[in-house]
Order: sequence, then C-alpha cells, then structure tokens
Amino acid sequence: MVGAIDISRTQLPRRPRVAVTLGDPSGIGPELIAKLLSNPANRQKADIVLLADETELQSAMTDAGGVHVAISSGSAGPHGIQLIDDHSAAKYPSTRGEVSKASGARSIHQLKRALKLAQVGEIDAIVFAPLNKSSLKLGGMTEEDELRWFANQLDFKGTTSEINIAGPLWTGRVTSHIGIEQVAHRITKESTLKAIELLHQLRWESGIDSPRLGVCALNPHNGENGSFGRQEIDHIRPAVEAALKNGIDVQGPFPCDTIFIKRQHFDGIVTMYHDQGQIAMKLLSFDGGVTVQGGIPIPIATPAHGTAFDIVGKNLAAVTSTQNAFDIAVTMAERRILKKSDFLPDTMSVKAGPRPQNRCNGMLSTSCC
Repeated sequence: MVGAIDISRTQLPRRPRVAVTLGDPSGIGPELIAKLLSNPANRQKADIVLLADETELQSAMTDAGGVHVAISSGSAGPHGIQLIDDHSAAKYPSTRGEVSKASGARSIHQLKRALKLAQVGEIDAIVFAPLNKSSLKLGGMTEEDELRWFANQLDFKGTTSEINIAGPLWTGRVTSHIGIEQVAHRITKESTLKAIELLHQLRWESGIDSPRLGVCALNPHNGENGSFGRQEIDHIRPAVEAALKNGIDVQGPFPCDTIFIKRQHFDGIVTMYHDQGQIAMKLLSFDGGVTVQGGIPIPIATPAHGTAFDIVGKNLAAVTSTQNAFDIAVTMAERRILKKSDFLPDTMSVKAGPRPQNRCNGMLSTSCC
C-alpha cells in the first residue's frame, strides 16, 4: 500500500467540525453514540456537535451502561461536545425495537438539521448511527436509499456511490440498488470510469496519496475472452485504460471470485454490482465495517450494520463500526480542510508512481471453476 503524507493535526488551520446524529431512535444508535462520545480521545480529534434532545442523550447514556458524555456550556472543543437540542423528540413518539413512522421521521428530521449545518459551513462532516429503511419509508423517505436522499436534499447532480469499508480496503460500485437483471445494461465505459475516479478521489481523501485500485469483472472467468459476455472487452477494460491515462493507478478487470483473495495489493476495489462486493466485505469485517456516502459534497459516514432491534437497551452493542465511521469522517474532513488551504495538491494532480510489473495479473487473470 502507498502511505499518506505525514500530517500532524497541529498543521491544520482549524479543527474539523463533525455533526453526529443518533440514527433510528428505536434501535441501538443512541447507545452507540453515547459510547462514542463518552470517549474523551474523540474530542481531541474534532469539535463534535450532537443533534439530539437532552432527554434522548440521558436515556442513551443509561443504555450504554451509565457512561458520561461531557457537554460544553458553549461551543464544542476538547473539553466537551456541543449539544444542539431543538426540543423536538416529543413530536416523534416511538417504541424501542419496533419499526415505525415516528422513528423514521425522527431520523430524517435530525439528518436534515445536519445537512443545513453543512450547507452554511458550520460543520465539515456528518456521522449518523444506523437507520432502518422500513421506518424511513414510513417516515417519508421516497428515495431507494440514503445516498440518493442526501443527493436530492443537497440538489447534487454529480457521481455518487455507496462506499463500503473493511479495515484498509474500500470498495465502490458501478451499479447499486437495482435488480440484478438490469446490471449488465448499466455497465458502460462511462459508468465504470466514473466509479474508478470516485473511489480514487475518496481513497485520497481518506489519507492514501496514490491509491492503488483493482476492478472486478462482471462475468464468470473474466468473460473468458467474450465467451460469457463482452462487458469486460467493450466497457470495463477501456474504462481502466482511460483511468490509467488520467494518472490513476488501477488494474483489471479481474474475476470477482479471486480479486479479494489478493486484496493486499489494493487500497480499493471497484465492483460491478451490490452483492459482488458486499458478500466479500461482510465476511472480512461484519462488526467493524463502515459505509461512506461517496460523492456527496460533505463527508458522511455510518456504521455498516443495522439497528439491531433485538438487543436495544441491553448494553450489548459494540461501538467498533461507529468508532471507525467517526475516524474516517474526521480524516476526510481534515484532508478537505488541508486541500482548501493549499497544503495538499488536488487528488487528480497526483500521478501514480512506477508500478511493479505483473504485481498480481498472473494470479488473478483467470479463475478455475
């Protein structure tokens, strides 16, 4: 892997500001956020703004085993977080461990508050606890997923993709929440190139200055020279070649059943559809995974797991994924701050260095069964 420039937080022109929401109030989100914010080390990384009612925070601290979250009497800083309480929780009565319109609407309300802060430059990143898609639908979300909702809320028309993270490995997708019968028709040179460029940009923002990317094939055995489909020949390989000309260190396409075995060669892998990457990533890190809303103008991260209604209020929820999401959001915010201050070059101005020949082509070019 290619390391990042060694940047001390003392070199930042200012501390990053991160907004945090509790996610679905009926799930484990409030407990997770209480555990996250009770760790004083996190206050050293960023100025944290919590969007919640004080009553919600008190209940969350109890659920988390009686932890203490230091609240600042003024603005956020190393001494305490800033709690922005709009006294609205009572408008959304919900029941623990249950899908409901109220819990979905409450989740949406707090995310809208976070986006408003981002739009006026008050925050640099957002971290939200797990949401429940059924509750979100009942609560008024008409989009197919949170990513599209964020884009619509911000009127953002650029390239977006859900980015999934397991330890040092990030994955992006050419297609996402669509039926499998539609996937092949959505694989084009343009769509594949956009996915490569987006993952390159996000991996740079995460701290890797010259990311090394791999690209999955769509068809079995990498298409077997067109015997099992021509997407690799007509679209995927031309996209890889175009990305290389633009200075991105990328290889592929490789069979999807072997590329993850050699994941140590890559900082990121571009997959063609949802489950092609998700199965591998959840096997790699089910309890520590993170999802980033890729392409959105502000870094937005969340744990990759769900609301876990079955363990709500039992102090059993592990904070690992939430902590990872927070750390990733902070790093991405720092990189953007430094980029704006001209401390760091633009992501696409950093050309790939010399690449070892045949780093993994021979090992991945075909698969046996």
